[in-house]
Amino acid sequence: MTHAITFDTLAYAKRLIAVGVPAQQAEALAEVINEGLVSKQYLDLRLQELKYDLTIRMGAMFAATIAILATLVKLL
Repeated sequence: MTHAITFDTLAYAKRLIAVGVPAQQAEALAEVINEGLVSKQYLDLRLQELKYDLTIRMGAMFAATIAILATLVKLL
């Protein structure tokens, strides 16, 4: 399920202009805000990638710890 974030840049810019913000500045602010918005789907995908990466790293650290312990047991 996709959760898109909608942002009406024109309405936002008009609202800023109505309270006295210069038109160019209002349009620039609207564009910057719109560029900063991301969808829930994108964030979920990034979180899934980070979880996978963390799982791989933790597995590698666990395997290294077992190898070190096995070596120490053989030496003692």
